[in-house]
Amino acid sequence: MVRTLAEAYPDAHCELDFGDPLQLAVATILSAQCTDKRVNQVTPALFARYPEAADYAGADRTELEEMIRSTGFYRNKANSLMGLGAALVDEHGGQVPPRLADLVKLPGIGRKTANVILGNAFDVPGITVDTHFGRLVRRWGWTAEEDPVKVEHAIGELIPRKEWTMLSHYVIFHGRRVCHARKPACGACLLAKDCPAFGAGPEEPRAAAKLVRGPEAPRLLELAGVADELDEKTVEQAAAKEPDA
Repeated sequence: MVRTLAEAYPDAHCELDFGDPLQLAVATILSAQCTDKRVNQVTPALFARYPEAADYAGADRTELEEMIRSTGFYRNKANSLMGLGAALVDEHGGQVPPRLADLVKLPGIGRKTANVILGNAFDVPGITVDTHFGRLVRRWGWTAEEDPVKVEHAIGELIPRKEWTMLSHYVIFHGRRVCHARKPACGACLLAKDCPAFGAGPEEPRAAAKLVRGPEAPRLLELAGVADELDEKTVEQAAAKEPDA
């Protein structure tokens, strides 16, 4: 299944835009209960206004809240960003530390966020157990654990450490594009023959294809072996749909 996912999503990556570890930390904090697309619309101006940790530590709260308002929960997020900036200045010379033990002590940074930062900003392997990752590995029978930390450890025992970061991207990409929470596109899924949950969503290829989302849709439908059964309009409509949040 991992090999198939790697073939399906060769360009899988963190879908938050960033240029350095601090920017990724900020973007990940903002992404809570918000789409990556919305965060990416907000962060260019934010990063330009607050390029260093000290800038967040000394930010005008009203101004910062206004800049991030559209991401939701903006007061709590402003607290986290200002607290993060202060902690980085006071404890880490203004730099984001590259260690899990240090990251999880920072305001606004939990274990999931820390693994995002480690894997994508520092190339330190980490498994990001977000909502998509957790539900898919349980749906696939890789683990029955519900607690994110237990999920992380359980999957870490199945997959070589060097593959952890990319595995997270593959699974999250698949969850956003094909294996949806309420109605997975089973009949148009390239994992169908290996998936113990096949049948949780529509099995008929045409019905399932309408559920596939994202620009990768034509490739995914081809790899699933159903592209020839579909009309061009169905494929185009799937490619035009935004992936799930």
